[in-house]
This record gives sequence, C-alpha cells and structure tokens, in this order.
Amino acid sequence: MNKVSRRGFMQAASAAGIGLGLSGGLPLAGISAQASAEERKSGMKLGMVTYNMGKDLNCPELIDLCKKTGLEGVELRTTHKHGVEVTLNAKERAEVKKLFADSGIAIAGLGSTFEFHSKDMDEVKKNVEGAKEYAQLAADVGAPSIKVRPNGLHKDEDVEKTCERIGKAWGEVAKFAAGIGVEVRMEVHGGGGSALPVNVRKMLDAANDPNAKICWNSNKSDMDEKGSIKANFDLLKHALGQVHITDIGIYQYPWQELFNELKAIPFEGFCLAEIAYNPDPERFMKYYRMLFDLYTGNYRYPCAG
Repeated sequence: MNKVSRRGFMQAASAAGIGLGLSGGLPLAGISAQASAEERKSGMKLGMVTYNMGKDLNCPELIDLCKKTGLEGVELRTTHKHGVEVTLNAKERAEVKKLFADSGIAIAGLGSTFEFHSKDMDEVKKNVEGAKEYAQLAADVGAPSIKVRPNGLHKDEDVEKTCERIGKAWGEVAKFAAGIGVEVRMEVHGGGGSALPVNVRKMLDAANDPNAKICWNSNKSDMDEKGSIKANFDLLKHALGQVHITDIGIYQYPWQELFNELKAIPFEGFCLAEIAYNPDPERFMKYYRMLFDLYTGNYRYPCAG
C-alpha cells in the first residue's frame, strides 16, 4: 500500500479546483453545467476499512469518526481494536449489532484473512471452516458479508488448478453463508498472479455460486498497457459486491474511469477507503469525502452529510 503524507494529499486535493480533464483525473471538467442533479446522482456509498486508518479505534470511536466525516459504513477487519471477532458470545454480538443499528452507521462487512490457495487440503479445509464460523459472526452482528482472499499462486502448479481449488473452497463457503443471509466476497488480492482479474474470474467460475461476490481492490495490475481498467473490470463487474479504494487524490490509478464504470452498472454498494493512517483522521477523511463526491457527481454545498 502506498503511504502518502497529509501534505501530499492536501496538495492533491487542492488540485480539484483546477478541473483537469485527464483520464483518471478529477472530474470537474467532465460535469456539464447543464446536467441535472438527477443525472449526476450516484447511489454509491462511501465507507472505510479499519485497515489501517481505524485499526486503533474501538466501535464507538469508529462510529464517531464516520459521523463526523460523512462516511456511511465501515468494514471491520479482524485483529483490530474494535474486537468484533468470533470469540464474542451471543450477548456481545447482539450488543455490537444494536450499537451500529442505533447509530445509523452500517457495518459494511467483516474483513477476514481466510485464504484457500494452499496445496495442503487440510489447510484449505481449516480456512473453509473458519470462514463459515466468521460468516455466522457476520449474521449475528448484522453485517451483510465477509471478505476472503486468495494470497498467491504457486510457481510449481498450473494456474488453472490453483484457481479451481480456491474457487471450489470459496463456493463451499458461499453456499453455506447464503443460508444465513451473508455474502462471501473475494478480494482481488495477492502476489504471483492471484490479484489478476483474469485469474480471479477463473476462481469465480469455479465457485459457481450466486452468493460468491467480488471485492474490487483497485490494484495497479487492473490496468492494461494503455492505463485502462475496462477490460479487466468487465470480467468481474457482474458479481461485484464491494469496492476498495485507496488514495483517490493521487494520479496513480484511473479513478474517474472506475467511478464511471461503477455508475454504469449501476453499483449502489460501498466504496471503502483502505488507506494509510493519518495523524489527523477527521480532517483527512473530510477531504476524502469531498473528492469522492466530486468523482461520483454528488458534490453539493452546503454538504448534507
């Protein structure tokens, strides 16, 4: 993950007023003055991942940050201070569910580290069962999904074989989780080719379950030789469950193309900020929210959120 200083981010954010019309740049020049508010409106929701910005915040603190910065939800990643883990008992799970429901801030999902690429089938089975247990936690706390991941391919094994193993394990978890109303979203993630959308599509086909969804991860490897993500995005968009976004104020990814593609679906789920820690998170995330609104055509002043 690229780490960007607060000064660097603010400089990038201030460039929004220039309205550059470059591919992947900020969208001001692309918004017609004649376009109606309805034409510009997007149903996408902005939230955050607790990795890394919120890793040291408990649930009330996360809710407070979201409210102050206009975020609508949060993906609670395992091992972080919020403590939403499978070790919670029934009463504690109910308390977490009520806390978020009463706050108006959504649990956008639970982020696990379960992975299915190992050639050791006992290890794969262990991760499958762990993911099922985690899906039950999601159901109990009112989360709509869990996130799982591939975490690499093997140099001494055919890509198709590894992707099939990952996909079948994913499909087993997805089938179980469908029965308790929880989606299983595979993050486009990992080294050695496991983050390439063409390979994640192979995993998705092997999963062969409508409850197996995609977590788009905004990786540089999404881009073709011309810097476009369209061909790779088209491979997975039909199963899109959520989107991870990083430093949307930096020219390192075709952000406007991504948001245009999301609007075209149309995608109305969560785009979750997965960004490095900032020492002034409230101010930083207010800038982030402004940029998100500019990209999605939802910018307005005064801001209602």
